[in-house]
Amino acid sequence: MIRRRRLLQASAVLLAAPAIVERANAQSAFDWKQCKGQSIEVNYQLSPRGDLAKAHLKEFEELTGIDVGFEQIPEQQQRPKVAMEMATGHPSFDALNVGMHVQKRLIERAKWMEDLRPFIADKSLTNPDFDLADFSKPSMAVATGEDGAINVLPLNQDLFILFYNKELLSDKGFKAPPKTFDEMMSMSHALTDPSKQIYGFVGRGLKNANVVLYDNILLGWDQETVTPDGKKLLTDTPAAIEAAAWYQKIMKECGPPGNIGFNWNECQTTFMQGRGAMWWDGIGFSAPLLDKAKSKVVDKVGFAPVPAGPKAHNAATFIDGMGIPATAKNKKGAWLWLQWITGKDMQAEQLRSGSGTPARLSVYQRQDLVKASAFPQEWFDTTGVSLKIARSGLPVIVPVTEFRDTIGVGLTNIVGGADPATEMKKATAAFQPVLDKSNAG
Repeated sequence: MIRRRRLLQASAVLLAAPAIVERANAQSAFDWKQCKGQSIEVNYQLSPRGDLAKAHLKEFEELTGIDVGFEQIPEQQQRPKVAMEMATGHPSFDALNVGMHVQKRLIERAKWMEDLRPFIADKSLTNPDFDLADFSKPSMAVATGEDGAINVLPLNQDLFILFYNKELLSDKGFKAPPKTFDEMMSMSHALTDPSKQIYGFVGRGLKNANVVLYDNILLGWDQETVTPDGKKLLTDTPAAIEAAAWYQKIMKECGPPGNIGFNWNECQTTFMQGRGAMWWDGIGFSAPLLDKAKSKVVDKVGFAPVPAGPKAHNAATFIDGMGIPATAKNKKGAWLWLQWITGKDMQAEQLRSGSGTPARLSVYQRQDLVKASAFPQEWFDTTGVSLKIARSGLPVIVPVTEFRDTIGVGLTNIVGGADPATEMKKATAAFQPVLDKSNAG
């Protein structure tokens, strides 16, 4: 369990990869084409990792001879769709992208996923270069159930960082991004100029989506949202209310109009248009900021670790993986997909392209990556610091979606101007019975 645990990572120099080299083709000992002529269906959440997989889809098809049907939908729609199909026992997909920070306890309790240990142990099915030990210990702890079953292969360990507009900060005399919450608040106010449609802070305000930002703010008070045993909510404590008040102030006084309805994509668009001075969100959203066809801040964007809170310095992290439904139609073909998409070359490409922060440790030791990457050294330095201060951004409980919905309503009301203490106590009282019922089994 990662609930009260700092997520440790290797302190290796963060370096990145050239174009993908298919090691597997050179390994005659392994037959990548053993499922040639077959087909699989792959289901992804909408994210840069899904975009990367889709962009390299033909490489997998050429390597294996497998035809891939690919679906990618927003996470708010993907999770209920997956849950509904898995509950029927007849999922339409053979390989599944699972947000373990949301669905870990659910898939374990329902036993929805195939235990991958037999596949890993079968030398005829597993590439000699697979290297299970290469995945970070925190990511494998999330991927592994209490019964020892490996339910998914780790795909990404997302980190919350601070994106900032160097030009906007410089124009106001700021030479560096904020180091503390207090600095961030004062700088956000100084940078906000509604007459020019420039806002000091951009963050999620939309119900459900806003909880991950709030959780990271609360980590600055060195507190999580649920007790270590997962039984009691901590969202009505003095620290939780202080964090909610801080969130309200920066969103209400320094954010753009309508941010009460912002998810990550609205935040990203605002920042890319040059209207947001600072944006606090996942590092996996970095790549579009450097896309000259989409972004107006290509030469202005900076990357920094999130600032330190009043009591602690933590970066929220969220781990997702790829798994095979226990009732999938083509498990063998799906296993080849899992090996490929979480393999060393695709994980290196994920890091090089800025599509996420891979779970494989070896990619951070690639001496060729920084030179081939479009990202500046600052991005890699930020990643290195963030990995060292990473801490779980959501509670490991079954009803995570209901948690996000309930607490999210309170946070949305708070952004709208409601009293933080009243709303947090109301949301806590509303969700505690749900948590109690879940724990009762």
